[in-house]
Amino acid sequence: MSDFHHRARGGLSKSEFEAVLRQVGDERYHSRHPFHHRMIGGGLSKAEMQAWALNRYCYQAVIPRKDAMILAHAEDPAFRAVWRKRIEDHDGEDGWSGGIARWLHLAASLGLDAEIVKSERLALPATRFAVGAYLSFCTNRTLLEAVASSLTEMFSPTIIGERVPAMLARYDYITEDTLAYFSRRPEQASRDADFALAYVLAHADTPECQQQAIDALVFKCDILWAMLDALQHAYGASGSIPPGAFRPESSL
Repeated sequence: MSDFHHRARGGLSKSEFEAVLRQVGDERYHSRHPFHHRMIGGGLSKAEMQAWALNRYCYQAVIPRKDAMILAHAEDPAFRAVWRKRIEDHDGEDGWSGGIARWLHLAASLGLDAEIVKSERLALPATRFAVGAYLSFCTNRTLLEAVASSLTEMFSPTIIGERVPAMLARYDYITEDTLAYFSRRPEQASRDADFALAYVLAHADTPECQQQAIDALVFKCDILWAMLDALQHAYGASGSIPPGAFRPESSL
């Protein structure tokens, strides 16, 4: 694994800068995490799959809120016109017909109570801390850093391309209807990533800004990695579930 600190010292050309951003994803995106590899290999128990869906909901639910914080930073109406599409994708036109609703459908299809999932009260403490840290980052950092943190979308179509066919092939309780959330995400993620990358390449015009963008993407990768670390620790071989968190035998 590379150390990306001070990678932009002295300044990078746009092509060099983009290459570093993509290297961050190659080395630190959660497609490399053992939990993901157990998932696509058919190694998760149904309880682990349920825990993943329940905890990941916390992240899905915060996405439109963090995007609203990014909009609040943006003075350019053309930027806002494009970025607000992300909120519409997740909330839908009525607040409950977008990606968040489809994620709740995924969770319910796995046997979870949708209202319990939506309450987030059974999520792991580490999940809540990670999601809160991401929202705080997008609220308190610069617009450039907040946009750069979203560049994990560049790598999202690849992980979905691994996850969906593997889940359908290896878990007999999962159907295409269960995974309806993912049907639109590769196209949406590619669209969003193209816009965010173009913005970051255009606006990270000093070595300092380039480094800030690199660090923001590393931070976001760390958030996603930490969430899977928590799942692995709580529901994997060690079975160390913290008090108050989802317990498959008693929480449904």
